[in-house]
Amino acid sequence: MSASVQLATFVKTHPDAVGRLVDFNPMTDKLYQFDLTIGNKELDAVTIADHAKFGKWVNGKLEATGAKYGIGGYMENRNIYAHSPLFNNGDVKRRHHLGVDIWGKAGMPIYSPLKGKVHSFKDNNNLGDYGPTIILEHNLDGLILHSLYGHLSRASLENLKVGQKVIAGERIATLGDDNENGHWPPHLHFQLIFDMEGKSGDYPGVCSLEEKEKYRKNIPNPQLILQFPKAVNA
Repeated sequence: MSASVQLATFVKTHPDAVGRLVDFNPMTDKLYQFDLTIGNKELDAVTIADHAKFGKWVNGKLEATGAKYGIGGYMENRNIYAHSPLFNNGDVKRRHHLGVDIWGKAGMPIYSPLKGKVHSFKDNNNLGDYGPTIILEHNLDGLILHSLYGHLSRASLENLKVGQKVIAGERIATLGDDNENGHWPPHLHFQLIFDMEGKSGDYPGVCSLEEKEKYRKNIPNPQLILQFPKAVNA
């Protein structure tokens, strides 16, 4: 049985073990499905490179649809990374997004959906990077799973300790603004990882086309945990 199947089985058989990630009521709140693929002609290079313009575009979509959050991104082929050297190393261009983004307002609370402990944390302070990042480790009936939370506020890292216990539904962080989150419009990068491969406080959230299938085996779809309803873009 693959690790992804084990995870899906755990969630199905332990529904009470999975808590919220953000404050979202599927009965009353709406989600907007963002399209950040290379095929979206609304996003030109100038808008993407200017985080204020990019933020205005994101907020405009949320306001126009009455959505509390925007969502999207798992294994999405994006064009928004071209402006940062972090994703462009010679002929290797990283464009495939490995997690899910939840677009909202700076300061919104972030919760751990599973019980576990703090694996590591770090301020990845580079243009286009995660900014403040927390990684938790979870033991799900013997299946080791890690959850990564990127683009947080710097205050989220204060007083953290490696090994610190976390319960499901516990508030662990708040969302950072564009001056501290890697210069992005406020959003949470949420990613699940089986094997951290020895990394601490950081793990790739974007890969090249050639690496996509390798990472897919190690990074399951976050929707297994989120279980969000289908977004309504109207």
